[in-house]
Amino acid sequence: MKISTLPWNWRQIPGIAVAFLVVATFLVAPADAQAKPQKAALTNEQTVEALSQHFAAVPTMTGEFLQFGPNGSQTGGTFYISRPGKIRFNYEQTAPVEVISNGTTVAVHNKKLKTWDFYPLEKTPLKLLLSNRIEFDDHNIKSVVNEPDLTTIVMGDDKVFGDALITLMFDPETFDLRQWTVKDSKGAETSVMVFNVEKNVELPDRLFKFDELAIQRRLQQQRNSNR
Repeated sequence: MKISTLPWNWRQIPGIAVAFLVVATFLVAPADAQAKPQKAALTNEQTVEALSQHFAAVPTMTGEFLQFGPNGSQTGGTFYISRPGKIRFNYEQTAPVEVISNGTTVAVHNKKLKTWDFYPLEKTPLKLLLSNRIEFDDHNIKSVVNEPDLTTIVMGDDKVFGDALITLMFDPETFDLRQWTVKDSKGAETSVMVFNVEKNVELPDRLFKFDELAIQRRLQQQRNSNR
């Protein structure tokens, strides 16, 4: 299944932009739309449960993205998601970076600088986006806002992520993800737009694989040889 959306987002993990904004293409309602009865408003708990069921129903997706960094820079590329825990961002050639999560570790690879940085997934708000479910928990759910054209959930975990937050925005009818923004503890945000999205596609495991030990060993050898 293919849907047309506009934008997503990641956030900054120590010096690395890792936040994303998703903005969708909204269709104009038919002229008689106002004559249709409105659905009863969902409670916050019902909203989170509905979104959680949608997450579980869409374990994989891929598409294109456009990212806006905290400093106003922008770049794009292709993204892949496989829940739980796996994501990959292949940036275009003008930004030789790829970001990969294998389910436990987030790796940031700068091919131009020949550097790798590794972070535990469970220590980043990205973990909340890549979970199979969204749990209605006071520790994770900071706010839920239901509006006619957008549903917004702000999530975080003070004990794990500090002041960092991830904001997810959904279509209130289909519960498709429209936007997410990750804000770090210093208030820096990165936004990423996604479009040409395909849901429930087969994704090869190799997209999310990297050998951290082998990479660390090779980098250490390079450092030793430069001494």
